[in-house]
Amino acid sequence: MQIITDPSELQSCCLAWRMQGLKTALVPTMGYFHAGHESLMAHARSNADKVVVTLFVNPAQFGPNEDLAAYPRNHERDIAIAESHGVDVLFLPEAGSMYAPDHATWVDVPELAKGLCGITRPIHFRGVCTVVMKLFMLTLPKVAVFGQKDWQQVAIIKRMVRDLNVPVEIVPCPIVREHDGLALSSRNVYLAEHERAQAPAIRAGLLQARGMVADGCRNVDELAQAIRRYWAEKLPDGVEDYLSFVHPDTLAPLERIDDAALCAVAVKLGKARLIDNIVLTEQSA
Repeated sequence: MQIITDPSELQSCCLAWRMQGLKTALVPTMGYFHAGHESLMAHARSNADKVVVTLFVNPAQFGPNEDLAAYPRNHERDIAIAESHGVDVLFLPEAGSMYAPDHATWVDVPELAKGLCGITRPIHFRGVCTVVMKLFMLTLPKVAVFGQKDWQQVAIIKRMVRDLNVPVEIVPCPIVREHDGLALSSRNVYLAEHERAQAPAIRAGLLQARGMVADGCRNVDELAQAIRRYWAEKLPDGVEDYLSFVHPDTLAPLERIDDAALCAVAVKLGKARLIDNIVLTEQSA
């Protein structure tokens, strides 16, 4: 496995692959790898000639009071994991090589970014879109692989690619979970023991809502109340950031479950802010 830190070197390498007719798969990450990241690498490896994993804690997607400095890092372990999955290139840039001091160009999808995580993290997805577009330009991939835990991020990147005619296929991969249902996240390391014990209730509340929909409930307010009652009992230390019912593609808020529907949530638990989601109903034919 080759480790590259210079963006120009990465671009030259990937351009050479493209000129040879090789298919490149990109896996953008912020590192501190867990089994969820590994599933993305495995999917990329099985669907491309060359795999690039990027490991960059992107400062542009962190607000002033967020955990940029404290975000968990373990490059030595990450390098070993990437190599074990047959990654061809691990891209490990410094922030200064990705953003010039007078950087002034941003990519944004404001309509899809205004809700869910965008409510309390207003600049987050502008930073995500900008860095992902830069990574697309550096790696020229045929495929880019993302986890569905951040459903909003995937929807926004799909829209960005569609609107800007970027020649890359966005492949979402299912959420990887602990045995008790907690979605894997690098931020789970922040959880104290008693918080970790409560954290699976996030997923359990979502499953309860899906069961209600399967039984015929279509009222969004009733579903939200049921989730909140469950969390009040099983997740007493959790603080709701948002609990939203939206269309899976447009992320438009729903007042009633009549067609495709997604419930997306964010809960603050101690030092961690945890996100999760569940598809309540699929798009009708």
